[in-house]
Amino acid sequence: MDAEQLREYGHKMVDFIADYYKTIENFPVLSQVQPGYLRNLLPDSAPNQPDSFQQVLDGEVAQLILGFIKLPNKNMEEESNDKIWITSPAATELEMIVLDWLAKMLKLPEDFLSAGQGGGVIQGTASEAVLVVLLAARDKVLRRVGKDALEKLVVYASDQTHSALQKACQIAGIHPENCRVLNTNSSTNYALSPKLLSETISHDRTTGLIPFFLCATIGTTSSTAVDPLLSLGKIAKSNGMWFHIDAAYAGSASLWVKDRSALVQALSTNPEFLKNKASQANMVVDYKDWQVPLGRRFRSLKLWMVLRLYGLENLQCYIRNHIKLAKHFENLVVQDPRFEVVTPRLFSLVCFRLLPPNDEDHGNKLNGELLDAVNSTGNVFISHTVLSGKYVLRFAVGAPLTEEKHVNAAWTVVQNKATSLLLQNGN
Repeated sequence: MDAEQLREYGHKMVDFIADYYKTIENFPVLSQVQPGYLRNLLPDSAPNQPDSFQQVLDGEVAQLILGFIKLPNKNMEEESNDKIWITSPAATELEMIVLDWLAKMLKLPEDFLSAGQGGGVIQGTASEAVLVVLLAARDKVLRRVGKDALEKLVVYASDQTHSALQKACQIAGIHPENCRVLNTNSSTNYALSPKLLSETISHDRTTGLIPFFLCATIGTTSSTAVDPLLSLGKIAKSNGMWFHIDAAYAGSASLWVKDRSALVQALSTNPEFLKNKASQANMVVDYKDWQVPLGRRFRSLKLWMVLRLYGLENLQCYIRNHIKLAKHFENLVVQDPRFEVVTPRLFSLVCFRLLPPNDEDHGNKLNGELLDAVNSTGNVFISHTVLSGKYVLRFAVGAPLTEEKHVNAAWTVVQNKATSLLLQNGN
């Protein structure tokens, strides 16, 4: 939306909230609906075309959502929190529905939908997502081999995997020496090698260790490398390992599982004050058992409204436009012989660097200086990484208002600062 639409919708939203507070006493403090009430009232997939803002507010939000969250009153806790279904049926069931929508948009297998044993949940961060599944995988294998085997458990990932996995291993009590960070290189575009993984697992098994968790990535943060999921999945399955797929750069904080029971067994608590008939009868999902914290925010409402107001086709165009702009930047880099594109461009990230005019050892220092010079202008911000020992610059397109003119302007800044640096170095 443009600035004027934002202003218009903002006013409507304020009016909507004000009207809600005027009529709040007309709603029940505790919702009276039955489990599953929302499933038949909403479509089973996201719309292709956007719906109107007013339709979403006056329709589903007003009629299907507001009346089905727990409201504060003087005799109850001042809280509306969807940690368990009974406190907010709308929040819990909308999250189940909207994560099913997103799973279908991503063409995930049906095993990951909430209708079966799987389902999705919105974590606070991607770091929480990998911690949650690591804890679930750990407890699942320890129930089988005994709790005393904790020090024998081994985790596998590539050296491009997000550092959140390392933190998760520390929290989960995995021995530091049992976190296998396998080397990658340019020959595989920094993807994890199935051959190296198999060899490492075989060696660990011969020494009495227990391989139990493999983390692969679609779109690593550093260079958007994509691991060969099919080959890695076969290795994980044949070794009885939990196979987690992280998205890092290319994804969000959502999490899907094929079997939600592993999460619930690892993370469930059942204090007396949260007990209720629906939960005790296993008629509902309580998302408190799918995450580290007990409390939750109504995150699915935001995601649901984005899907409704954008529509699937507009979201696809939005992402494709960013990829197109990154491809344009990549073409600009290729046309200047002073630069090189370091890894094949995937998604909307370009990894590039200024070629050292003389010796390679000078290249890292030169590109570090270029990064500082570009960012010091205040007109552009780029980041860096290190691949195969080379200091590499990262140009990522992701802001909603970015246009081709901004990409061109950024490249002009990079070129001008490169020219100045080369002159200073006598080249």
